[in-house]
Amino acid sequence: MIIDCHCHAGPGDGLTGPWDSDLALARYTRRAAKAGIDRTVLLAAFHSDYASANEAVAALVAAQPQRYYGLAFVHAGRDRGRINAMVRTAVERYGFVGIKVHRHDAPISGEICDAARAFGIPVLYDPMGDVHVAELLATQYPDVDFILPHLGSFGDQWSSQLALIDHLVRHPNIYTDTSGIRRFDLLCEAVRRAGPHKVLFGSDGPWLHPGLELHKVRLLGLNKEDEALVTGLNFLRLIGKRG
Repeated sequence: MIIDCHCHAGPGDGLTGPWDSDLALARYTRRAAKAGIDRTVLLAAFHSDYASANEAVAALVAAQPQRYYGLAFVHAGRDRGRINAMVRTAVERYGFVGIKVHRHDAPISGEICDAARAFGIPVLYDPMGDVHVAELLATQYPDVDFILPHLGSFGDQWSSQLALIDHLVRHPNIYTDTSGIRRFDLLCEAVRRAGPHKVLFGSDGPWLHPGLELHKVRLLGLNKEDEALVTGLNFLRLIGKRG
């Protein structure tokens, strides 16, 4: 089973760019099907009210539960004091399997990590290059799994991505995904040094082409078992499921 662990969807309520505008899935769905992707993890676009945005994503997941998983997007600052309640709603009512946080909104907080620990779910946190946070996350929350996508920097910060590889090697609860990694040699290095069990396939759809992002994984030249880890089994392990 091939699982794309990183795809945005649903309504945005801003107009600064596609990242906070309405995100339709039709084009992504066609591309993912053609690429042989079986399931996709959905998370909201940037939004001024993530409780509302998560509800919209939940409707997409509920409409096709065999096709989609959901993550609860939260804002560390604006949602302070209600994050546990938001995550509880997402997990217990919507069936979501993790938390999404973005440094663009605010740095990740202990409140978010405490919620992840309480519900036994992983956190997908984009640190926007501030990968030193991995040291704090790993040591202060060793029982919580963290996925830092794009090797820590969608902005292609070579030094940050190189530094994250060291965290992947040293910390058993720090992971990354393949989405948007343009320096292919660094992706190769991450898999070689940290192991295929620390890397998850993600596309950062619908903006990036899921077939193109999946092809990067194919180009790693992994054996069948290791490629299966990256393309789905690692994610299933993190959410405590086999399929």
